[in-house]
Amino acid sequence: MTKKILFVSLGCDKNLVDSEMMLGMLRESGYEFTDDEREADVVVVNTCCFIGDAKEESINTILEMAELRKSGAVEALIVAGCLAERYREEIQKEIPEVDAILGTTAIDEVVRVLEETARGDSRNHYKSLEERPLTGVRRIVTTGGHFAYLKIAEGCDKRCTYCIIPKVRGGYRSVPMEDLLREARELAGQGVKELILVAQETTVYGKDLYGHKALPELLRALCRIEGIRWIRLLYCYPEEIDDELIETMRAEEKICRYLDLPIQHAADGILRKMGRRTDRNQLQHIIEKLRREIPDICLRTTLITGFPGETEEDHGELLDFVGQMEFDRLGVFPYSQEEGTPAADMPGQIPEKVKEERRAQIMELQQEIAFEAAGKMAGKIVTAMVEGKVADEDAYVARTYKDAPNVDGFLFINTDRNLMTGDFVSVRITSSYEYDLIGELEDESAE
Repeated sequence: MTKKILFVSLGCDKNLVDSEMMLGMLRESGYEFTDDEREADVVVVNTCCFIGDAKEESINTILEMAELRKSGAVEALIVAGCLAERYREEIQKEIPEVDAILGTTAIDEVVRVLEETARGDSRNHYKSLEERPLTGVRRIVTTGGHFAYLKIAEGCDKRCTYCIIPKVRGGYRSVPMEDLLREARELAGQGVKELILVAQETTVYGKDLYGHKALPELLRALCRIEGIRWIRLLYCYPEEIDDELIETMRAEEKICRYLDLPIQHAADGILRKMGRRTDRNQLQHIIEKLRREIPDICLRTTLITGFPGETEEDHGELLDFVGQMEFDRLGVFPYSQEEGTPAADMPGQIPEKVKEERRAQIMELQQEIAFEAAGKMAGKIVTAMVEGKVADEDAYVARTYKDAPNVDGFLFINTDRNLMTGDFVSVRITSSYEYDLIGELEDESAE
């Protein structure tokens, strides 16, 4: 009888790519999948531990699945991913219902692990964190089929003082360009129209393999792939953005005028404590240059509030910077004290209440900026990708080039026409509601 697997993927889009690879390997080996725990024979949980909330979610999910294993409702429980890499001994000791653990670089062992557990021979599998990223796997795309993430590298060399990633993912290792182009062509052949390039840092892609930053070269090659309509860049460290990358973005029509810049803070003293490579003046220079060279660019950033030693003056400087720069998109996270990182042992740890209050202040300011910008979109015509239909209404949900999936806003299209997920359409904006836009179809499609 064919085994059915309940697969739970937690955490970031990079982790999702790992999950899709494991799903692909399992399918090739004849396994089936189910979303119903009552039908499952085996549960696989791909975990995250980047910040406290993600760690808590992973632990709670494992404990929930462990109850199924304990009761005999499932035959095996496999735990993979960052939490499994970081806390392997604790998981083995505290949750005996877990049959096997897969480290972050050992996901290619998932089929072998299931075969071992079926024989009652449970083992844990780990590899060096310097292993070259896995390639050549036909993934099961779980994002709906019209967009997909393309993970171009694994690990990170930056060593920011708050970040645990180098300890659970290793140093920076680029995926060879020929492998990425092969994967992108396969995804396009499956109907994917938007590629979203991800890594812990995309901007230094290729430096370890080719001796220079090869992201512009990769982008130009991806733009030649038939069927791909949009290419989006996430996680671009500002200090690594150079003239060649800017010119490539400006010259290539398929590259979305969208850039994710995780700056984290704007007060120089906090940036130094974080181990960041830029100061406020440099950040401002980079942002102004991007907007000057690519006037229609959409800039997204992420910030951390309540980093150890952050004073009211530091927080005020960050607020001032947010107000001055007027980012198109912005997310804020309270600092998470992660054991094993230099920042965890720094003096001046900030109370959680203060972190949250500072986060709320920044988001309140950003709401004013974003709502005002959305209101100014009325009357403009934009190209959008359809995401799906609104239930029981003559309306569809879509995204513009300014909106990355799962993190940004939506465009709601009022129409009685039949649209398909993944369609590109031309839309006239009629109004806005908070972060989201509302519009109606132009006469002609954007195809």
